[in-house]
Amino acid sequence: MDLTEWTSQVRRGILEYCILLLVSQEPRYGYDLVTKLGEWEPLAITEGTLYPLLRRLQKDNYIESFWKESESGPPRKYYSLTASGRQMLELMSKEWEKLEGSVGEIKKSRGVERL
Repeated sequence: MDLTEWTSQVRRGILEYCILLLVSQEPRYGYDLVTKLGEWEPLAITEGTLYPLLRRLQKDNYIESFWKESESGPPRKYYSLTASGRQMLELMSKEWEKLEGSVGEIKKSRGVERL
C-alpha cells in the first residue's frame, strides 16, 4: 500500500465524521460544506466527492434536507442532523477520542511524539 491509498482510506471515514460535525453546528448547504472543509487542506474535497457522501448519510437517516430561499440566487438545499444522526455523531465522537488517545499513547511509548 502506498501513502496515497492509505490517506484515501483514512479520509473516507473522517470526512463523514467532519460533515456530521459541521451540520450539527447549523444547517448547511453543499457549497458551504465544501468551503468549510477546504479551510483545512487535508479535508478539502470537491462537490463531486461531497454529494455522494451526503446522499449516503441521508439514506442512512443521519441527515435530512430542506430547501431554503437564498438572498443571492436560487434556493439552496440545506442539510441538518436527524435524531439518529445526533446519536451516530455522539458514538463517532467517543470512538474518535479513543482512537486519538490510543495513537497518542503509542507514539509516546515509542518516543515518537514529535513525528
